[in-house]
Amino acid sequence: MLNGYAGTVLRIELTGGRVEKQPLPEKLAEEFIGGRGFVAKMLFDELPQGADPLGPENLFVMASGPLSGHFLPASGKTHFGCKSPASGGYGDSNMGGHFGPAFKYAGYDMLVLTGRAPVPSLLVIEDDRVEIRPAAGYWGMGSITAEAKLKKELGEDFQILTIGPAGENGVVFACITHDFGRQAGRVGIGAVLGSKNIKAIAVKGTGDIPASDVQGLFEEGKKAYTAVRAKPGFTGWTPEGTAGITDWINRVGAFPTRNFGTSYWEKHPDINGAAILRELKITDKGCYCCPTPCGKYGLAKTGLGDVYVEGPEFETIALLGSNCMLGDIAEVGYANYVADELGVDTISAGVVCSWAIECYEKGILDDAAMGREVRFGDLASVVYLLEQIAHRSGIGDLLAQGVRAASQQTGRGSESFAIQVKGLEWSGYECRNAPGMMLAYMTSDIGAHHARAWVLGHDLAGTAANVHELIASSGGGEKLPKSAPQGRAQYVVDSQHTRPLFDLLGICRLQYMELGFEPEHYERLFEKATGRRMSWTELLGVSERVWQLTRSISAREIPGFGRAFDYPPERFMTEPIPDGPNEGHCVTREEVDILLDEYYAIRGWDENGIPTAETLTRFGLADVAGSMDGWACHSGGAAS
Repeated sequence: MLNGYAGTVLRIELTGGRVEKQPLPEKLAEEFIGGRGFVAKMLFDELPQGADPLGPENLFVMASGPLSGHFLPASGKTHFGCKSPASGGYGDSNMGGHFGPAFKYAGYDMLVLTGRAPVPSLLVIEDDRVEIRPAAGYWGMGSITAEAKLKKELGEDFQILTIGPAGENGVVFACITHDFGRQAGRVGIGAVLGSKNIKAIAVKGTGDIPASDVQGLFEEGKKAYTAVRAKPGFTGWTPEGTAGITDWINRVGAFPTRNFGTSYWEKHPDINGAAILRELKITDKGCYCCPTPCGKYGLAKTGLGDVYVEGPEFETIALLGSNCMLGDIAEVGYANYVADELGVDTISAGVVCSWAIECYEKGILDDAAMGREVRFGDLASVVYLLEQIAHRSGIGDLLAQGVRAASQQTGRGSESFAIQVKGLEWSGYECRNAPGMMLAYMTSDIGAHHARAWVLGHDLAGTAANVHELIASSGGGEKLPKSAPQGRAQYVVDSQHTRPLFDLLGICRLQYMELGFEPEHYERLFEKATGRRMSWTELLGVSERVWQLTRSISAREIPGFGRAFDYPPERFMTEPIPDGPNEGHCVTREEVDILLDEYYAIRGWDENGIPTAETLTRFGLADVAGSMDGWACHSGGAAS
C-alpha cells in the first residue's frame, strides 16, 4: 500500500473498449511524486515518437498528487497531459475544482486513455465500475450545458469533465470544463479528448485514501488552515480573486492591449476586480477544501443577452478584455461564458481573436475571408469569431489552428504580430520591459504560459513576500527605466521549479505564491500523508527532474527543436511600446540571446537548448539520455 495515494492506474484502450487496472508503481511515486510528474513520465515512456496529436496513438493522461483529496488547504488539483496539438511537443494542463479528489476516492491516481472510441462516448466511473456509454444527445452540446444535463442524468454527486464543440472539432486550444467554470486549458487537451470521441468523464467515489499518519495529517491540516487565515493578504485576496491584480499590471505597463500593440489602457478601471464586485459578482466560488476562493460567480448583462458566468479571471480580463479592447466588464464576462460553453481556452482565444481583428484592420484578411466586419472593442465581433472557431466554420477553420499556423498560412507580414512561443499563445503580461518574465515565457516547457514562472514583480518592483505586498508597495504609473537582461535566468529557473512543484503534489500554489505560506508546512503535510520525509530542497529537486524530462519530450517530438523555438514574437523585438509607463521600450535580439545563454548554462543544456546526456544522467534520467540519438530535434527543421 502506498500511503497518500489511491494505489491504482486505470487504463482504457478505447478502440476495443478494454479496461485494465494496475497497481501504481512505487518507483514512479518515489521518483516523480504525482500529478505533472506522473503525466511527464507516462508520456515519455509510452507515447509513440512522432504520434499525431489528434490521432488515436496519442495518450490522454490524467493524474492527481499525494496531497490531493486530503483535508488540506486547496487540495483539489488534477493534472492532464498529452502530445499538444498546439505545439507538437509536450503539453499539460492543470485544473482545480472537485474532480481530482473524487477520482482518488473512486480508487485511482491516474487515468490513461489510448485509441479512439468507435462512436461518441461518455466515460462513467463509479468506484470499481467503469463504463463506456454512448454520448447520444450530448455530442455537439456546449460544455456547461452538457455538464448540467449529465448531473441530472447521473446525479449531483458525480464530478464531471466535459468538452464543447471546440474539442469535438479539433480546435488546437480547446479546453476541458468542470464545475461550471473550472478549465484545463492552454495546450489543446480538450481537442485530444475529442479526438478520442470522449465527450465527458464522470466520476463518483466513495472510498478513502490511506495516509501514513491519519491523525497527524488531520492535525497538520487544521494548523495549515489557521496559518493561511493569519496571512496578511488573506482578507485582501478573496473579494476580487485574480482580477485584483489588474490595476497594478496596468500601472507598471504590462497590460496587453490591442493584440499586444501596447501595454497600458486607460479603460482598465472598467474591467478590473472592483468592476466585477460592482457589476457582476453574486458570490465567491472555491475549489475543494479551499480557504481562499478566487472564483467569482456572477451575472453579466449585455446587449447580446444575459449570462451567468464564473469569472472573469485576470487572464481572461487581459486577453478577451484589454487585448480585444472590450472595455466593459459585463462584455468580458459574456465573452468568457461563450468561450467556456464552446470549450475554448480564453487566453489563446483572446490572442487569436485580436490577431484576426488586426489582420482585418490591416487589409490582410478581407470581408470575403472574414465573413463580416470585425472590430476591436466590439463584443459581437469577438463572439462571432469564437463561434466560427469552435465550429471550424469559415474563417474559424484557419483560426482554430492557433496564431502560429494561421499566420504561417496567411503570410503578408501577419507572422510579426502572431503573439506566441512554440505554437502556444502568450498569456496576460506584456514583457518588453520585463526581461525575466519574458524569459519565463520563452522557456516555458509547454509554450508561452505564465503559470510555470511568475517573476514580473522581480523585474519591476524588486522582491516581496507575496503579490499583495508587492502591489501595495510598487507601481505608481510613472515612466519606468529600461531593464537589463543580465542576471535574470537564475530567478526564472528557481521559479520554474517552485510553481510546478504544486502540480506534482496535487495542491494549489496560491497559498504559497500569493500569501507567503511557508514551505515547511508542505514538508510536514507530505510526510504525514506518504510517510516519506523530504525537505523542500529535495522536493524541488524532483520538480527539476520533471522539467528536464518535459524539455526532452519536446526535443524528441518536434523536428529541429531548439533555441529558435524559444524566441519571443517579432513584435516584441522590433516595435517599441508606443505609450504608458514603458513607452519606447522593447527587447533586442541580442538581449534575447543573453537571456537564453544564461538560462541554458544554468540548466545544463547545450547552446541550442537541448539537455545534455550528462545533465539528464545527473537528474536520474539515464534512460532518457540513452535515447537522445533518436530525437527529432536532430532531424533538421526550423521554428517560426
